[in-house]
Amino acid sequence: MSIEDDFYGTIKFKNGEEIFAKVAASEEEDRTMLIVHTPVMVSEVKAKGGLVGYKVEPWLKTSREDMFIINMDNVLTLSESSDMEMIGMYQNFLQDFKRDNQQNTQINRKMGYLATVNAARGYLEKMYKDSPNNTKSSPDQP
Repeated sequence: MSIEDDFYGTIKFKNGEEIFAKVAASEEEDRTMLIVHTPVMVSEVKAKGGLVGYKVEPWLKTSREDMFIINMDNVLTLSESSDMEMIGMYQNFLQDFKRDNQQNTQINRKMGYLATVNAARGYLEKMYKDSPNNTKSSPDQP
């Protein structure tokens, strides 16, 4: 197995998806695999007044993994990027993304957190036991 030097690149898949990432090619047996680090999707956003900007977001939104292996059979084309503006946007996104993921937000009452399940169960059981209307109607009880 040999891994080539990594580079910034755009990958266009056969299904039409396009990602930007730091890419390294790896030869395994008789096939080439791509190792992509923190792939992102970039889309153009048009604002009022003709302003154009770009939206950068994770490729896979439900995964916290940062490295993926892609079979070249799924790739339509691969292009190395030397666009400093695109590379800069990617690096800024990575810094912001890592910073946001490192902040452990404590859930509070404003967010809807009332208690743990065990604490709530204990509170409700205590309320039920202390209730004056608590009459048991089981066959074992008169």
